[in-house]
Amino acid sequence: MEKEIQKKSIAREVLEWIGCIVAAFVIALLIKYYIFTPTLVKQGSMTPTILDGERVLISRFVRTFNLELKRGDIVTFESPARVLEEEQIAQYDEIKGLGNKLSYYVLELTKTSFIKRVIGLAGDHVYIANGKVYLNEEELNEPYLVDGLETPRKGMFYDVVVPDGYIFVMGDNRTGSSDSREFGCIPVDKVEGRVSFRIWPLSKMGKVN
Repeated sequence: MEKEIQKKSIAREVLEWIGCIVAAFVIALLIKYYIFTPTLVKQGSMTPTILDGERVLISRFVRTFNLELKRGDIVTFESPARVLEEEQIAQYDEIKGLGNKLSYYVLELTKTSFIKRVIGLAGDHVYIANGKVYLNEEELNEPYLVDGLETPRKGMFYDVVVPDGYIFVMGDNRTGSSDSREFGCIPVDKVEGRVSFRIWPLSKMGKVN
């Protein structure tokens, strides 16, 4: 009788531990998807603002609360699958199957994300010429770029009026960035979050401008 009670007690304790682990995992996923998530930058496209190997904190509030993006915001978004050249917009393949959707959208195991700066919003005219970026017919002031480094005409899209529901993005490392110059404008609903804080290295910890 005593052994049976001990077995039940052990089984109950194991179940409680499993329940705690599952609950903690679910809470972590909810925080990551709806509030914020730390991310390791594996690209050099935002140099010198954010370097390859640095860790940043991404605020999900833009997506969670459908907040408006601003020119100059640094955002992460799903990498596009292909380009619709006629309309100058990026295209995305449909993710099918519950397991694939869980892995892609929630666990983000099979998803590739880009980090870029918002240059143009819906209705903006973005024009690139002579190594300069012009926004609504005025040269764009870009103090975050390396002095003397001109913006090359990279890709096919350097005279674009941003459609409604889209943004035009570029990396600060203009010579080493795959961005809207190549794949066109990005749908706002593909934006995952806004980069708000650098958490590594410790010497540079703080708000990302």
